[in-house]
Amino acid sequence: MTSVWYHTFGCKANQYDTERMRQELESRGASTSDDPSAATVAVLNTCTVTDQADLSARRLIRKLGRRHPDLRIVVAGCSSALRSEEYRAMQEVAGVVAGQDPVAVAAEVAPEAAMAGRDDEPIGGTLLRANRRGSRGWMKIQDGCDRKCSFCATRLARGASRSRPIGDLEAEALLLSRQHSEIVLTGIHIGHYGLDLPGAESLAHLCRRLLETVPAVRFRFGSIEATEIDDELVELIVSSDGLLAPHLHVPLQSGSDPVLRRMRRWHTREQYRQRVLEIAERVQPLGLGADIIVGFPGESESDHALTRDLVEELPYTYLHVFPFSVRQGTRAAQLPDPVPAAVAAERSRELRELGVSKGSAHAARRVGGQALVAVETGTTGLTGDYLRVRLSGGGESGTLHRVRLAGAAVDLRAAAGATGRAALPVLRASLAQEQPSVA
Repeated sequence: MTSVWYHTFGCKANQYDTERMRQELESRGASTSDDPSAATVAVLNTCTVTDQADLSARRLIRKLGRRHPDLRIVVAGCSSALRSEEYRAMQEVAGVVAGQDPVAVAAEVAPEAAMAGRDDEPIGGTLLRANRRGSRGWMKIQDGCDRKCSFCATRLARGASRSRPIGDLEAEALLLSRQHSEIVLTGIHIGHYGLDLPGAESLAHLCRRLLETVPAVRFRFGSIEATEIDDELVELIVSSDGLLAPHLHVPLQSGSDPVLRRMRRWHTREQYRQRVLEIAERVQPLGLGADIIVGFPGESESDHALTRDLVEELPYTYLHVFPFSVRQGTRAAQLPDPVPAAVAAERSRELRELGVSKGSAHAARRVGGQALVAVETGTTGLTGDYLRVRLSGGGESGTLHRVRLAGAAVDLRAAAGATGRAALPVLRASLAQEQPSVA
């Protein structure tokens, strides 16, 4: 019997794709293993957002090959889409799928169990029923990107933006709601949801339909561009009673217009600034995050100062800060005036520390307030504005509860780790005596 161990690098869209691979393989008779030593096959779903992501995949492949020489290793994902021949040349690799198609992965892993007449739909296909690896559900609403940021290899790996029909997403959300009290709407460029569909479809229209069809679940956005959040979407967040999470991760990348132009971003510093301030005035409390790239080719000290000043002004509650990474095949790889690694590292450290400080201040302001919490384990949960809380009263995983936040923020770990991702602040909380009507 085929037993599969999965490892996912990268974003929530990748996490969703891995769950579809797992579900597809299980439908063909394969089992899932939590231990590579007990598995017959390892499926690695790779990422290519940075060179470190590619390097991490190759390191894991070599490690698995040394420790488990009989393990068949199948590589899929964004990195494999761009570097399939490099992975095929690795002696440890038994198979490569150039992309994320779960049907193709299943055929590579267990071809003898292929299901006759299966419709190989490139986006979605069979609806995901549950996320086995977390208390929150992920739902990929679109794939690909039509923007042409000069630093981004993901768009090269994923192709043009393709949206899933609203009816399919409503059906999938209903399935996921049986297991999860929160569903994250993810994709590669979700702000462009619906632009390729017939009719006047939009992200706001999708969210309105989901709130009507699946009323007992909280929905949360993955990464979304600030300039693509329209007023209708803002009003839905405000009027949803917490069921459309007041949390927006809005990539900034840089606070300098010259750098933004070299990045081929479509907005200016002021356009981003104004939109974020408008949203923050309407949505309170608001969990606000951003991606920032430091050390982009040609970034001067004055460019960095402009970014730092904007971060200080805007009400961010956390930051994801990354030094620029050259990606083969992108326009940015050809730009002159590279920034020394030591300079980029110092700029990264400065912004990460600023992000931690702003996050701590946000958590302190929330003490004494109420929140709708999705329980992750019996003792931890996540608020709508993206604070992790300790639940003194306990709670069942996958349920929603109204709580009052108590005590000071604790467990604020340094945000200067290698991944650039700060740990969420943790607050203590007590479960309300009564279940909310949405639970």
